[in-house]
Amino acid sequence: MSRRIRSDRGQVALEYIGFVPILLFVALCGIQLGWIAYVHEQADTAARTAARVEARKGSGGAAAGRAAVRGGLTADVDVTKDADAVTARVSIPINSIIPGLDPKPATATAVMPNDDPNGARP
Repeated sequence: MSRRIRSDRGQVALEYIGFVPILLFVALCGIQLGWIAYVHEQADTAARTAARVEARKGSGGAAAGRAAVRGGLTADVDVTKDADAVTARVSIPINSIIPGLDPKPATATAVMPNDDPNGARP
Protein backbone atom coordinates (compact mmCIF):
# COMPACT_ATOMS: atom_id res chain seq x y z
CA MET A 1 0.00 0.00 0.00
CA SER A 2 1.51 3.33 -1.03
CA ARG A 3 0.91 6.56 0.78
CA ARG A 4 1.05 9.95 -0.92
CA ILE A 5 2.50 12.90 0.85
CA ARG A 6 0.16 15.90 0.54
CA SER A 7 2.40 18.87 1.21
CA ASP A 8 0.39 21.24 -1.01
CA ARG A 9 -2.83 20.81 0.90
CA GLY A 10 -4.86 24.03 1.00
CA GLN A 11 -2.77 25.76 -1.65
CA VAL A 12 -5.71 26.18 -4.02
CA ALA A 13 -7.78 27.81 -1.29
CA LEU A 14 -5.01 30.29 -0.52
CA GLU A 15 -4.56 31.14 -4.20
CA TYR A 16 -8.30 31.65 -4.55
CA ILE A 17 -8.45 33.92 -1.51
CA GLY A 18 -5.56 35.97 -2.90
CA PHE A 19 -7.12 36.29 -6.35
CA VAL A 20 -10.67 37.23 -5.29
CA PRO A 21 -9.82 40.87 -4.41
CA ILE A 22 -8.23 41.33 -7.84
CA LEU A 23 -11.34 39.95 -9.54
CA LEU A 24 -13.58 42.22 -7.46
CA PHE A 25 -11.46 45.27 -8.32
CA VAL A 26 -11.60 44.46 -12.04
CA ALA A 27 -15.39 44.02 -11.81
CA LEU A 28 -15.77 47.36 -10.00
CA CYS A 29 -13.64 49.08 -12.65
CA GLY A 30 -15.90 47.67 -15.37
CA ILE A 31 -19.01 48.84 -13.55
CA GLN A 32 -17.46 52.30 -13.00
CA LEU A 33 -16.60 52.66 -16.69
CA GLY A 34 -20.14 51.69 -17.64
CA TRP A 35 -21.55 54.25 -15.18
CA ILE A 36 -19.31 56.99 -16.56
CA ALA A 37 -20.45 56.22 -20.11
CA TYR A 38 -24.09 56.20 -19.01
CA VAL A 39 -23.84 59.57 -17.29
CA HIS A 40 -22.16 61.07 -20.37
CA GLU A 41 -25.04 59.79 -22.52
CA GLN A 42 -27.50 61.35 -20.07
CA ALA A 43 -25.65 64.69 -20.35
CA ASP A 44 -25.78 64.52 -24.17
CA THR A 45 -29.50 63.75 -24.10
CA ALA A 46 -30.22 66.58 -21.66
CA ALA A 47 -28.24 69.11 -23.74
CA ARG A 48 -29.99 68.16 -26.99
CA THR A 49 -33.41 68.23 -25.33
CA ALA A 50 -32.80 71.60 -23.66
CA ALA A 51 -31.54 73.20 -26.88
CA ARG A 52 -34.37 71.76 -28.99
CA VAL A 53 -37.16 72.84 -26.62
CA GLU A 54 -35.70 76.31 -26.16
CA ALA A 55 -35.27 76.75 -29.93
CA ARG A 56 -38.80 75.61 -30.78
CA LYS A 57 -40.82 77.07 -27.91
CA GLY A 58 -38.71 80.05 -26.87
CA SER A 59 -38.60 79.04 -23.19
CA GLY A 60 -38.51 76.04 -20.88
CA GLY A 61 -35.34 74.52 -22.27
CA ALA A 62 -33.53 74.25 -18.94
CA ALA A 63 -36.49 72.53 -17.29
CA ALA A 64 -36.85 70.12 -20.23
CA GLY A 65 -33.13 69.31 -20.04
CA ARG A 66 -33.36 68.51 -16.33
CA ALA A 67 -36.49 66.41 -16.95
CA ALA A 68 -34.68 64.40 -19.64
CA VAL A 69 -32.17 63.11 -17.08
CA ARG A 70 -32.91 59.94 -15.15
CA GLY A 71 -34.03 60.38 -11.56
CA GLY A 72 -31.19 60.35 -9.09
CA LEU A 73 -28.88 62.41 -11.29
CA THR A 74 -28.74 66.16 -10.83
CA ALA A 75 -28.09 68.09 -14.01
CA ASP A 76 -26.93 71.69 -14.13
CA VAL A 77 -28.45 73.09 -17.34
CA ASP A 78 -27.48 76.47 -18.80
CA VAL A 79 -29.28 77.72 -21.92
CA THR A 80 -28.19 80.80 -23.88
CA LYS A 81 -29.82 82.28 -26.99
CA ASP A 82 -28.90 84.72 -29.70
CA ALA A 83 -30.62 85.63 -32.95
CA ASP A 84 -29.31 82.59 -34.82
CA ALA A 85 -28.74 79.76 -32.34
CA VAL A 86 -29.64 78.29 -28.97
CA THR A 87 -26.81 76.74 -26.96
CA ALA A 88 -27.39 74.38 -24.05
CA ARG A 89 -24.58 73.34 -21.71
CA VAL A 90 -25.15 70.51 -19.24
CA SER A 91 -22.97 69.27 -16.40
CA ILE A 92 -23.74 66.16 -14.33
CA PRO A 93 -21.51 65.02 -11.44
CA ILE A 94 -20.33 61.40 -11.61
CA ASN A 95 -20.41 59.34 -8.41
CA SER A 96 -17.54 56.95 -7.84
CA ILE A 97 -17.85 53.38 -6.58
CA ILE A 98 -14.08 52.90 -6.51
CA PRO A 99 -12.43 54.40 -3.42
CA GLY A 100 -9.99 57.18 -4.28
CA LEU A 101 -11.32 57.76 -7.80
CA ASP A 102 -12.74 61.23 -8.40
CA PRO A 103 -14.06 61.41 -11.99
CA LYS A 104 -14.72 64.78 -13.56
CA PRO A 105 -18.37 65.72 -14.14
CA ALA A 106 -19.93 64.73 -17.45
CA THR A 107 -20.40 67.81 -19.63
CA ALA A 108 -22.17 68.21 -22.95
CA THR A 109 -23.03 71.08 -25.26
CA ALA A 110 -25.71 71.18 -27.94
CA VAL A 111 -26.45 73.95 -30.44
CA MET A 112 -29.73 74.22 -32.35
CA PRO A 113 -30.85 76.86 -34.84
CA ASN A 114 -33.13 79.44 -33.23
CA ASP A 115 -36.58 78.94 -34.77
CA ASP A 116 -37.81 82.16 -33.13
CA PRO A 117 -41.37 81.16 -32.23
CA ASN A 118 -42.48 84.81 -32.12
CA GLY A 119 -41.76 85.26 -35.82
CA ALA A 120 -39.64 88.38 -35.28
CA ARG A 121 -36.84 87.19 -37.56
CA PRO A 122 -37.11 87.81 -41.30
